[in-house]
Amino acid sequence: MKSYKIAVIPGDGSGPEMVREGVKVLKAAAEKFKFRLDFTEFDYGGERYLQKGEVLPEGAIEELKQYQAIFLGAIGHPEVKPGILEKGILLTLRFELDQYINLRPVKLYPGIETPIKDKGPEDIDFVVVRENTEGLYAGSGGFLRKGTPYEVAVQESINTRMGVERCLRYAFEYCRERNRKKKLTLCGKTNVLTYAFDLWERVFHEIGEEYPDIQKDYAHVDAICMWMVKNPEQFDVIVTDNMFGDIITDLGAMIQGGMGIAAGGNINPAGTSMFEPIGGSAPKYAGTNTINPLASICAGGMMLDHLGEKEAALAIEKAVMAVCAKDIRSLSAGKMGHSTEEVGDLVVGHL
Repeated sequence: MKSYKIAVIPGDGSGPEMVREGVKVLKAAAEKFKFRLDFTEFDYGGERYLQKGEVLPEGAIEELKQYQAIFLGAIGHPEVKPGILEKGILLTLRFELDQYINLRPVKLYPGIETPIKDKGPEDIDFVVVRENTEGLYAGSGGFLRKGTPYEVAVQESINTRMGVERCLRYAFEYCRERNRKKKLTLCGKTNVLTYAFDLWERVFHEIGEEYPDIQKDYAHVDAICMWMVKNPEQFDVIVTDNMFGDIITDLGAMIQGGMGIAAGGNINPAGTSMFEPIGGSAPKYAGTNTINPLASICAGGMMLDHLGEKEAALAIEKAVMAVCAKDIRSLSAGKMGHSTEEVGDLVVGHL
């Protein structure tokens, strides 16, 4: 029997409740499809920081490298200044574990309402491949004369040939394997960001010659935002840099029904990857048993797909689709018609 070591970081706010249901579904899938998941829980998050003054203990990265995947709840505590946990945990894990791909499916399930008029599940089904370790998030820059009327703040976008090329190559391979429309759209801003996206565009077309079966497309990021709302059906796979990817995937979450269904993966194809719901910690719902766990459950499905358990991953997605179509009234916390725990049970029942 195949066995996988999974690190679990429940995190802050509603994260532990979402993770609880995600793990419940993962265990049910493992039992049904005859493989084993060995979970180890880590207490990284706001409470640990408040008690011990540290975000990640010494040796944490090396320890996490021993796991095949990380299943994350959410990071963000109301009593901790914004940025401390996000940079100290999320960005540190992404950078130190070299999770250079952020993978975000944008898929509307039957039974879920989208704010876009006259669009249905057949129209909203694409994936965003976001570069995850460079760009503006690399942290290059600084202040001059900070706190004075003459203050200067510089934030630089770092784009290396290696980083751009490996992201684009992953996107081409993913588009080919997805085998849907076989169309890859580069999202950039070549008319203004003439250095960074000159590199992206050149490498895009150079690598593209190796993929004659993939249709190559380009659009400025502002046009992407317009077309995601007007004609989302034109997209198959979108590839972009760190900042633009961060922005357009939140728009993607809204058109697929909201944060309650949106899941993502931080991928190192040759190392430890991390999977999470993208909606944040939602501390006001913590402990109420009303948060929607479907995004966490979908993140678990993505994790199994990444590990090679594709049949189990597909079964989880079908179970979530059945719950969306038949069992819940809304994706919003407190409006589902069921508790957090009950929604997890419903998914297990369909599974």
